[in-house]
Amino acid sequence: MNDDSRKAGGADQDPFFMRDPEKLAANLARTIEEAGKAAGFWSRARESGMVSDSSFDPFADMLRVFSALGQYWFSEPSRSFEAQTRLFTAYMGVWMRSMQELTGQAEPDKPEAKRPDKRFHDPEWVQNPFFSSLRQIYEVTARWAEELVERADTLDDLTRLKARFYVRQIIDAMAPTNFVVTNPAVLRETLKSNGDNLVRGMQMFAEDLREGGGIPRLRQSDLGAFEVGENLATTPGKVVARNDLAEIIQYAPSTGKVLKRPLLIVPPWINKFYILDLNEKRSFIRWAVSQGHTVFVISWANPDERHRDKDWDAYIGEGIEFALDTIKARTGEDEVNAIGYCVGGTLLSAALALMAETGDQRIASATLLTTQVDFADAGDLKVFIDEEQLQALEEAMERKGYLEGGRIAMAFNMLRARDLIWPYVVNNYMRGEPPLPFDMLYWNSDSTNLAAANHSYYLRNCYLENNLARGRAELRGRKLRLSSVKIPIFNLATADDHIAPALSVYNGSRLFGGPVEFVLSGSGHIAGVVNPPAQRKYRYWIGEVHEEGFERWLETAEETEGSWWPHWQQWIEAQGNETVAARSFGPDEEALDDAPGKYVRKRV
Repeated sequence: MNDDSRKAGGADQDPFFMRDPEKLAANLARTIEEAGKAAGFWSRARESGMVSDSSFDPFADMLRVFSALGQYWFSEPSRSFEAQTRLFTAYMGVWMRSMQELTGQAEPDKPEAKRPDKRFHDPEWVQNPFFSSLRQIYEVTARWAEELVERADTLDDLTRLKARFYVRQIIDAMAPTNFVVTNPAVLRETLKSNGDNLVRGMQMFAEDLREGGGIPRLRQSDLGAFEVGENLATTPGKVVARNDLAEIIQYAPSTGKVLKRPLLIVPPWINKFYILDLNEKRSFIRWAVSQGHTVFVISWANPDERHRDKDWDAYIGEGIEFALDTIKARTGEDEVNAIGYCVGGTLLSAALALMAETGDQRIASATLLTTQVDFADAGDLKVFIDEEQLQALEEAMERKGYLEGGRIAMAFNMLRARDLIWPYVVNNYMRGEPPLPFDMLYWNSDSTNLAAANHSYYLRNCYLENNLARGRAELRGRKLRLSSVKIPIFNLATADDHIAPALSVYNGSRLFGGPVEFVLSGSGHIAGVVNPPAQRKYRYWIGEVHEEGFERWLETAEETEGSWWPHWQQWIEAQGNETVAARSFGPDEEALDDAPGKYVRKRV
């Protein structure tokens, strides 16, 4: 609706007209009251020692990085003047264009076609002069801030990486879409409902703060719409072994014949295994069973203070080796195919190097899904890892014996804050609308704690010092050398991965001593992996791993439409396709529990 039609229709037709000032004022007072409750939860959690912010402060690191950035721009007056001139010129361009639009001398500005931004999909961002100018000012300021980082020649690689990350966080946080009075959709709703939405939103924020124990647990999905074991993780199976660290689940066959080699899945301990068993249509586990695999899965315990000393030695011994012993006892087989997902794949790779040193040949082939073993190009997560930050984190973990799941979940969400944080802040806390049910985002919010010794070993030997790639990591008094791993490796990366960048995964492929099948899937860290063939989505690329680098590999790779799953199945069968009768559970066999077990049900 344009300005003339609004005037013709009167104030009642104006979406930005204040309909009931008295009721709006009352609701604003209620919103402030609910904000006070939220502030109370926040302060009590810190006063009681439930949450401590003093030992782990990312803002201190951000200030150090911005100090280095500022040193470059302010050390030379000409640089500072040039930067200010560029920004002023851009603002003048926005002002002149706005004047031309108001006088009819120019067509209304439109969001950039090259970078469509769904935050600005509301027509008011183009049609309304105020919101259009606001959007343009935000866009030119964001580009200017990004250029400050790229043009600062004196920054080292890590400082530049951090500067890019922190500038992007500020840019995303300061978007006009994140504030009530500068978001046309939220402002319309606020005036239409006389602020009811703000009351609901602040009530929801207080609930999330209380639920998170003083750390806001941002709802990305309707938490009441899902229940593990009911409509998530429903593939039939039994818990056939359990210790303090892991449950071993065996899944019931759905074919008369199965591959002789069982399949062991090592999931990440940072998240729960049922990302591979979301529902019947999107379950990799159910699909693998249907392809003739006898599937075993490790379900990690959700750590508490009892697990503080469980390091990688424990996770390999009480997880992977415990699972291999269980498989031998259950099937009689000496060889298995193994899959490791994300950090589960990193742990599996370390276990393979250790097994190569000791002559243990029980794993005959390994599949690594979005797994890093070389962390030189590990992406934005390196922002959180330097010696000072790691020492502070280790001190925080030492007090409890673990890192709270909410902290690591927030760190991962910050990698894609524009998609995983701010849309939900706006929808939940400003519009007062609960999120829609989405199983993948429910899993994303079902976070786990991280055992102190395990997480410290991982961060130091992978992200901080890259010891696993360099052959310097040690377990059980032995050096871990990936070059000694001679078994066939299927190594999957995803094109838009923000956690395990494709370049990093590709570089890791060259560290193994045996044949590696490198495959690049479309989409990201989760959707690129959980991509059933029936969905007919995305594509994948295959090609020889060579020394010319990832860019050259992309130029020569062969592209195929659809899911990578059938290609993986062909690869597995090429390693050994002998079959045996399906391994069913005995009618009188007693199991510890039905799948998905009890460990996966513990929430933090």
